[in-house]
Amino acid sequence: MDSQTSQPFIQIRDLRKTYVMGRNKVHALDGVDLDIEFGSLTVVMGPSGSGKSTLLYLLGGLDRLTSGRIHVDGQALEQMDENALAVYRRRVVGFIFQSFNLMPTLTALDNVAFPMRFSGIAPKARRKKAFELLKQVGLEKRALHKPTELSGGQQQRVAVARALVNDPKLILADEPTGNLDTASGFAIMQLLSDLHRAGRTVLVVTHDPRMLQFATNVIYLLDGKTVSQAEYEAASTFSQPQEITEGNS
Repeated sequence: MDSQTSQPFIQIRDLRKTYVMGRNKVHALDGVDLDIEFGSLTVVMGPSGSGKSTLLYLLGGLDRLTSGRIHVDGQALEQMDENALAVYRRRVVGFIFQSFNLMPTLTALDNVAFPMRFSGIAPKARRKKAFELLKQVGLEKRALHKPTELSGGQQQRVAVARALVNDPKLILADEPTGNLDTASGFAIMQLLSDLHRAGRTVLVVTHDPRMLQFATNVIYLLDGKTVSQAEYEAASTFSQPQEITEGNS
């Protein structure tokens, strides 16, 4: 299917994900409906336990829904077997994680090149493309450094470059600034915005409100359900501890 037809690039209907923990059931997502357009930069906001990461993992084919529908670029994820999901992850999705997930024994160049081993690309071509991607994220001079020789922000840039190796249509970022200092985190936000402006669909799960300035679309989640901005802000205000003063101590 052409990603740029009137059909939403991502279409989610009555999405539910339930985890069984002993005798208890946890409804991580509870009837979510979403339409996300091709080429958008969507930010998903919500407190811990709201279902943000569950939504991202389901969209990435890393977990299975309990019920409902997830269609990405015309493909029905709920109907795919494990082999089809593996192809989907390799061809459609690029992942960026909070903890970077780099292999410590490999250089930045080899970390970026590694996923291409499963795409039938010759070693020389893999390294050439990996170097070009590192150059794109401003790390060509650190290509031969291992993760322990890089700052947190540099490691996340390597992770961004790795996410782009198979030219994915969809970039999924799970708290990409969570382990970074303020300046490095903002630089990663700008990099994600650049990817969006270059035509990719980007979905970012985050606690960081600074990401909102780059968003074309914002989704607020509470207790596994989508809510309005007003409902989200009211709940966030209510959950904040009240400051103790002489008048109310």
